[in-house]
Amino acid sequence: MKPFHLHFQNPNLLLCPSPSPSPSPSMAFSTALRVLRLSPFLQPSRLRLSPSHPRLLSPFQHRLISARASRRPAAAARAVRRSDGNGSVTATTESGNSSEGRVVPTELHKEATEAYMAYAMSVLLGRALPDVRDGLKPVHRRILFAMHELGLSSKKPFKKCARVVGEVLGKFHPHGDTAVYDSLVRMAQDFSLRSPLIQGHGNFGSIDADPPAAMRYTECRLDDLTEALLLADLEQDTVDFVPNFDNSQKEPSLLPARLPTLLLNGSSGIAVGMATNIPPHNLGEVVDVLCVLIHNPEATLQELLEYMPGPDFPTGGLIMGNLGILEAYRTGRGRVVIRGKTDIELLDSKTKRTAIIIKEIPYQTNKASLVEKIAELVENKSLDGISDIRDESDRSGMRIVIELKRGSDPSIVLNNLYRLTSLQSTFSCNMVGILNGQPKQMGLKELLQAFLDFRCSVVERRALFKLSQARGRKHIVEGILIGFDNLDEVICIIREASSNSAAAVGLRNAFGLSEKQAEALLDISLRRLTLRESGNFLAESKSLMEQISKLEELLSSRKNILELIEQEAIELKNKFANPRRSMLEDTDNGQLEDIDVIPNEDMLLALSEKGYLKRMKPSTFNLQNRGTVGKSVGKLRVNDSMSDFIVCRAHDHVLYFSDKGTVYSARAYKIPECSRTAAGTPLVHILSLSDGERITSIIPVSEFVEDQFLLMLTMQGYIKRVSLNLFSSIRSTGIIAIQLVPDDELKWVRLCTNDDLVAMASHNGMVMLCQCSKIRTLSRNTRGSPAMRLKNGDSMASVDIIPAAMWNNLETLSKYRENSGKGQKGPWLLFVSENGHGKRVPLSSFRVSSLNRVGLVGYKFSAEDRLAAVFVVGFSLAEDGESDEQVVLVSHSGTVNRIKVRDISIQSRFARGVILMRLDHAGKIQSASLISATDCEPEEEVLATAQG
Repeated sequence: MKPFHLHFQNPNLLLCPSPSPSPSPSMAFSTALRVLRLSPFLQPSRLRLSPSHPRLLSPFQHRLISARASRRPAAAARAVRRSDGNGSVTATTESGNSSEGRVVPTELHKEATEAYMAYAMSVLLGRALPDVRDGLKPVHRRILFAMHELGLSSKKPFKKCARVVGEVLGKFHPHGDTAVYDSLVRMAQDFSLRSPLIQGHGNFGSIDADPPAAMRYTECRLDDLTEALLLADLEQDTVDFVPNFDNSQKEPSLLPARLPTLLLNGSSGIAVGMATNIPPHNLGEVVDVLCVLIHNPEATLQELLEYMPGPDFPTGGLIMGNLGILEAYRTGRGRVVIRGKTDIELLDSKTKRTAIIIKEIPYQTNKASLVEKIAELVENKSLDGISDIRDESDRSGMRIVIELKRGSDPSIVLNNLYRLTSLQSTFSCNMVGILNGQPKQMGLKELLQAFLDFRCSVVERRALFKLSQARGRKHIVEGILIGFDNLDEVICIIREASSNSAAAVGLRNAFGLSEKQAEALLDISLRRLTLRESGNFLAESKSLMEQISKLEELLSSRKNILELIEQEAIELKNKFANPRRSMLEDTDNGQLEDIDVIPNEDMLLALSEKGYLKRMKPSTFNLQNRGTVGKSVGKLRVNDSMSDFIVCRAHDHVLYFSDKGTVYSARAYKIPECSRTAAGTPLVHILSLSDGERITSIIPVSEFVEDQFLLMLTMQGYIKRVSLNLFSSIRSTGIIAIQLVPDDELKWVRLCTNDDLVAMASHNGMVMLCQCSKIRTLSRNTRGSPAMRLKNGDSMASVDIIPAAMWNNLETLSKYRENSGKGQKGPWLLFVSENGHGKRVPLSSFRVSSLNRVGLVGYKFSAEDRLAAVFVVGFSLAEDGESDEQVVLVSHSGTVNRIKVRDISIQSRFARGVILMRLDHAGKIQSASLISATDCEPEEEVLATAQG
């Protein structure tokens, strides 16, 4: 494209085509005018702009202003047209001296692009997007700074909002008063911000979208959180101050935030070509995750999620699933499903009529519109089962009552409400903010790191400011102390001086003082020349020296600065933190759950070493005799073998523990049911396993109770207890169960209580008993303590739990067996070797000891054999006093054999046992599981413990 010549000299500039030998000059110029309309800054109506925003002007605007400033004061000038014959147009004015005009040749498409980009950036930086460092948009920052300048602290009386809006408009924000007032109102609404920044007095709107009262009626002041969080260090040279729009005074470019406000209250805005939508979070969790990043800059996203699992919306609600949260925190973009919190109440016990009570609604949902939508759906017959709906919300909280018809299922009605109304909505996260003058989409860790860098700069600047002040004051105090030490001479010099300046010169010459020291000495009144004042100055000098030393130490290391940042953040947490409002639910869909229609039946779960899992009916395997070959558990992959075999119920939470110390959770019914001969479903289709990760233990949990624990044992012999409640809410991506040392792996996990005992055995047959109460109860993210003192070449082989009832009734059971003449004393430890041998040893043959001991010999093995599993048996008894349990043995090839425990002989600790399963062509025993028949039908055995 040929260049267009744009001449800006006359304020009434017109653009018009001039005569040209070109075939169609009017067509070329009309095209040019269409291009001009693409950019707001290039329209003729915009050519009269004044430089009200010098910092946001484009290069085109600066040239335009310069051209205007140089125009000559002439009468009306007539615009003429000129053409260079190649489609270019020159706009100029006709005057007495054409040489005074200024012609700027440029290509129109480039000028339009530059002008539009300048306009877009001005909207991005000056209006729509928040800064990552203090989390505020310019209008919010200016409102808070104006209120700070007006002295509207949290301890001062309220002032009219109109006063604040006028202050902001007149000094800092030359835009509409409505935009400023709406921003002020939002910062005072507790249903819009998780931590409101302004205290409002009057009508500031409602969750029903009622508008606030006019600004002349409402009053406001700063919240105490705002003063501590954003304005505490403003006067200590912590941030840069820039000129306001008319260069009449200064305003801060940022506020010295002590916490990432962008995460605390979130933000939303629509700019040119991009938008932002950041959810709010809990203050205490924000502090926790910030401290984690301070201590471990290389922390992974999963470790950060341990302390901040997701957003915390001011209106509460339930957050469904965490896949969207994980994606948003990793990439900066994701979808969070929010559901209102409801209860089911019984209205009439006779007719059994019920009602759904809505107590919380999703974030940014209009409550009045929600009620109207439900009523509309009921009227249109789109929603069945509802007889009445009313809003009983008041000052005490939200309460929407939805009465149901007789016979209506509340679960089905509630599911339809989630599906058809905004009772379930989606919050689309788009974490875009201004970083280093540019808009950028960031994940959680990048956002926190950007804030930490900014906070380090603020603390460093504050320390430098305080250090400068302390050094200056120390310099003055040193001069005053010199004067006190030579008080008579000072008085003599002052009396003999002819003027103040002469006295100052005399003091400087006599004692080597600086000008400031001399002036400070002259400013001291006579009443301060006492001995007490001299002591005060000495104490002040000592205090200043200590302060300077601390500040210099702080500035000497970034580690010290980060420690101070952490300390100040924890102080804010202790003062302002409150409990989480939004609860997280472990589900990724909002519809009726399958658990509502699936019967809670018993099922068998079989897991292979290569991670194939299948669900079968309990009647799949029949009871067999000791020494038989057994029935195959099904088809296995090449080089695969069985790992675990358990019995659970369909509604149970199945906890999957991996060798890397991570635990996953899924309902048992979500495992596809298949026949005995099927290969099974890969676990990677059910769980979010990482590359090379293997599941080593499976624990079914029907209910998460407070008095139960999970006992964890690693291959290298580290053991610990963790409360079962800590695993009640597990993300689909898993959570950390135990910290592992290098080359170690989590192998065994068992359920236990405080009164139980634990039996541990090594591959060489060493056995140790220990009380569970003696094992420390630790958090998930810990390693544990050594369990056994293993000899060289030995390693942990198995662990089992001795129930408290069995241990307490040991004497009673033993006496019963003695009186009935049934074998040796029980209960027993059942040993199973890898070569298919086994035996029972009376539990009384072993003693209870503390951790980190060698233990006692429990099995004497041959050179080619070693221990595969050990179980505690004798808890379930038949009428004859013998064990009523059965053991399921699984070989490497997948062959399964189920035999009675009573058929296994009772021997001493040093015996070699009897044959349990013939393994001539089946390799070795891979896993063994114990089944108890107590209180169950023969086809519905319940697995007590499992060994993998």
